[in-house]
Amino acid sequence: MKKATKYITALLSAAAFFGSCKKIENKDLNNPTIGAIVSNPAKGELDNLVTGTEAGLRLSLSFYLDDAGAIGREMYRFSGSEPRYTSELLGGSTSVLDNNTFYITNPFASNLQDARNAYTLIAAAPNCKTISDAEKNGYIGFARTIVAYDLLMNLNLTYNNGIRTDIADPNKLGPIVSKDQALTDIAALLDQANTELTGSSVIFPLSSGFDGFSDAEGLAKFNRALAARVAVYRAQWDDALSFLGQSFYSQSGDLKQGIYMPFSTSSNDITNTVFIAQNANGEQRVAHPSFTTDIAPGDDRINKVSLRTSAATQSGLSSNYDLWLYQSNTAPVPIIRNEELILIFAEAKIQKGGAQDLTDARDALNVIRTKHGLGNYGGAVTQPALLDEMLNQRRFSLFFEGHRWVDMRRYNRLNTLPIDRPGDDVWSEFPIPLAENN
Repeated sequence: MKKATKYITALLSAAAFFGSCKKIENKDLNNPTIGAIVSNPAKGELDNLVTGTEAGLRLSLSFYLDDAGAIGREMYRFSGSEPRYTSELLGGSTSVLDNNTFYITNPFASNLQDARNAYTLIAAAPNCKTISDAEKNGYIGFARTIVAYDLLMNLNLTYNNGIRTDIADPNKLGPIVSKDQALTDIAALLDQANTELTGSSVIFPLSSGFDGFSDAEGLAKFNRALAARVAVYRAQWDDALSFLGQSFYSQSGDLKQGIYMPFSTSSNDITNTVFIAQNANGEQRVAHPSFTTDIAPGDDRINKVSLRTSAATQSGLSSNYDLWLYQSNTAPVPIIRNEELILIFAEAKIQKGGAQDLTDARDALNVIRTKHGLGNYGGAVTQPALLDEMLNQRRFSLFFEGHRWVDMRRYNRLNTLPIDRPGDDVWSEFPIPLAENN
């Protein structure tokens, strides 16, 4: 990530929260001169807002992944200082999810603040006197795409409890809307951003996470990839296929190609706090035992976990394998990548259900299988059988990227996830944070 200037110093200093379970305060990240920036910005100030908005995507990422990964029974988060990872998140005994605890307040507030930072950019760009209209639209289209992504991340947490989508003016917030309305609003934001990016000119710097996608065409492909994800969440299968055609989807392409959140040890940047070294004690992220027992022999995705020298245990839970998806503190984390897009194609085709659609879906799933060392799918080419196969491939391909819990929930299969201790629960959603209700 490029070095940020004073407008995002507060954003980057918020990284201190990664090591704690304190509540993130919902403060203005752009300092008291924000009014002047909006009314008469220089190009450099717009660039600072871009950098701050991109940096802000990462600030509570570890909490989001721990939430989705633990409830989705992909992993356990063992912590010597924080028992709620194995009690409240897993529904241990009489535990329930709290609406004023770090696991929801931190990621929710961080995503909202990042979206509001992006709205500052949207408000400021039209007032810059030194750039063209096409260049203004580049800033605005990028920012609105990020707003949509931030809102989607929060909706993934609260789901049927809904979210606010009208947050452009922090002093005049809209109401909390339903899950379905929120998805409609997020899709509309992505469509508006795509219109703004079309024919725009991108003159601002982006990090290495946008390599290959840092011009207007690339950002539009990123936008349409996110739109395809939202479309399958809305069960709009034809739209999903249309959006894939406008994205960077490619069955012959690199599965890892996509847009990422980068990390570094450079001054004013942050490292990847999802990373924990192998065989660590105290603070541990370990794979749920079902990952290694369920994966097929020869599947190279087994390398996403690492055998420990001794089992990790806490609160009646145990695992012999560390999470090893992110193998250093500078490993990037994907926002969206081609492997997910191929699986979206397969899902949409399965749901359309025609004979040719099912054949197309099987062939797409075979692309995933063969690239991971497996033979072609040999099961029935029926909608139920292929849905099972698609969800299974998503499980291992998108492991600990924040999808498993979401996938099992939208297919009403949360009751198939393992219960590891008597009295545990698999939650369907988080409560709206107390501060948001207030």
